[in-house]
Amino acid sequence: MRRGLVHVLAWLLATAAATTLSWWGVHTVMAGTAYDPPRAVPITAAEAAAHASTATPPPPTPPTRRPTPTPTPRRTTPPPSPTPTRATPAPTPTPPAPTTPSGDVKAYDTGGGRAVFALGPVSATLVSATPGTGWSMQVWKTETWIRVEFSRSTDRVTVFCDWHDGPPHVDVQTY
Repeated sequence: MRRGLVHVLAWLLATAAATTLSWWGVHTVMAGTAYDPPRAVPITAAEAAAHASTATPPPPTPPTRRPTPTPTPRRTTPPPSPTPTRATPAPTPTPPAPTTPSGDVKAYDTGGGRAVFALGPVSATLVSATPGTGWSMQVWKTETWIRVEFSRSTDRVTVFCDWHDGPPHVDVQTY
């Protein structure tokens, strides 16, 4: 009986150690792949108007029940004659302010994936980075550069954007 208990305890300890080690390894690898979520690219008022004209109309609203009106006393004077009125169109809504970083948004498609940067006059931001099928990705950011590395087996593709000596410059290297 005692020998069986020792075997069960040894098995439980080995299983717990293996599970912990596996979780730690996966967590470590996945923690390095985080990147900023994609941001929407602003559209112009003309594009918004074109989209609004092709959008499907909203479904009709169901009729609402109106209370029955209470009788009003009769007028002794005739009602004023109706005057024609002109219908005025509803004001055009203004598009919301863009939430994307200012600058020229450029995408860099590589064999390992796609990196999209917003390149401003003195800095840049990473808009999105997406690895290709079968590739993994890692992102590094500092005050003066951003590096996106796509890797698969022994293949590596690096998209490097720096702006420490002037306006942002993007360089793509394949190893």
